[in-house]
Amino acid sequence: MIRFEQVTKRYPDGTTAVDGLSFEVAEGELVTLVGPSGCGKTTTMMMVNRLIEPTSGRIFVNGEDIAAVDPVRLRRRIGYVIQQVGLFPHRTILDNTATVPSLIGWKKPKARARAAELLGLVGLDPKTYGARYPDQLSGGQRQRVGVARALAADPPVLLMDEPFGAVDPVVREQLQDEFLRMQEAVRKTVLLVTHDIEEAVRLGDRIAVYGQGRIEQFDTPGAVLGTPATPYVAEFVGADRGLKRLSVTEIEADDLEQPPIARLDEAAERTAARLNAEGARWAVVLDAGGDLHGWVGVDELGAGGAVRDLAHRMNSWVPVGAPLKEAFGVMLQHDAGWVAVLDGARFLGVLTPAKLHEALRRSVDADALGVPRGQVSFDSVADA
Repeated sequence: MIRFEQVTKRYPDGTTAVDGLSFEVAEGELVTLVGPSGCGKTTTMMMVNRLIEPTSGRIFVNGEDIAAVDPVRLRRRIGYVIQQVGLFPHRTILDNTATVPSLIGWKKPKARARAAELLGLVGLDPKTYGARYPDQLSGGQRQRVGVARALAADPPVLLMDEPFGAVDPVVREQLQDEFLRMQEAVRKTVLLVTHDIEEAVRLGDRIAVYGQGRIEQFDTPGAVLGTPATPYVAEFVGADRGLKRLSVTEIEADDLEQPPIARLDEAAERTAARLNAEGARWAVVLDAGGDLHGWVGVDELGAGGAVRDLAHRMNSWVPVGAPLKEAFGVMLQHDAGWVAVLDGARFLGVLTPAKLHEALRRSVDADALGVPRGQVSFDSVADA
């Protein structure tokens, strides 16, 4: 959808903002451009909608060389979100959101209907917020309106320049969550500029890590964190990149251990005898369909009755496919030595600290070898 071919931007004073840039962004892909101030990432993004013209090279959007496209027409086909939002203070939120559809000739009822739809998509009820003005909204709400306005004319490409940088950390995380949910629904091709590696990792399908005017590495978040291409990238992502990688490494069924199992309707004494014979001190309690009910300690089963009467509620659990970071957080929150992993309500196994570490190492090795994680045996993983 977006393609750069040997693009350079050099200013009259001799400053080279970007130098020989070549990369592609696939349709529906969210690519984050990350790097320190002055590295060329914002210049890169602004050349896509011709707010900055390249000195040399070519840029294509949907197969069309943008140098041959009228800049105004081009910009009306590309959504643009900036840090300070830039809403018109004298226009209502609904009319702000309908700005671009109105500019390109949509009838007012259609433009306002589309604006109302988009406000709902970003979590702002148009009946509540549509008639308000920008100064009546919080910073986070204004940022949501900015995203809705950029999407109102249904552009195939969305450019975002530090879109969540002007709000506090809690609101920022909420906006990131909302945007990821929305991106799942609309699948726009997105270039998002940020200086924050954690935001880049959390949002990006791929990350372009900038040095000075050049991309040092263009890869998946897991690969950037697990196998930095250069010493510069390793330094930029930080010595704690292993911890950051927990947030982009998903739990897979192969990562799990199978603990002792007790059935809900089993007799407690019979279950205790079986578990004692296995040397187990506790068991996960499942119903007849394999759904998780809770857990029970072997010592408690001597009281007699059925397992269901003695089982405890299971608080430490996560869904399969959740990031390892979430599982680690649940372990810490509940002071647990393991977490149950579920597919819906169906119990799949437990993730222990040792298995979490193994999953992380498998993931790093799989990226380095270019194979699925399931093809990496633990013994083959190089010691870290």
